[in-house]
Amino acid sequence: MRTPGRAARVAVLDPAGAVFLFRYDNPEVGVHRAMPGGGMEPGESPLEAAGREVREETGWSDLVIEDGVLCLWEHDFTRAGVPVRQHEHIYLAYAPHREPAGDLTAAHAEDKIERWRWW
Repeated sequence: MRTPGRAARVAVLDPAGAVFLFRYDNPEVGVHRAMPGGGMEPGESPLEAAGREVREETGWSDLVIEDGVLCLWEHDFTRAGVPVRQHEHIYLAYAPHREPAGDLTAAHAEDKIERWRWW
């Protein structure tokens, strides 16, 4: 039996079509890359969660996230020894090719984000 999880992520594309991704190294999942985003808080819509998460992880407060869902994705993983089945809403946003803004050291350390890159 897996614990259900709900999350929202944003596929951020620059004018040339590069996508912004984070690199994680998690002992339970291993090295992987993911779009900005994360778990939804109680009472939060998927679109609200996507906006909050992208602001927390990138410092970008001017990102306009498209209202329609780009896709839905379900996947299994383990967090703190608990098996999770995550249901994610993926949204789309366009942004200039830029670095994250502000001091995100603590937020990235908490989320185990090692680095970021435009791909």
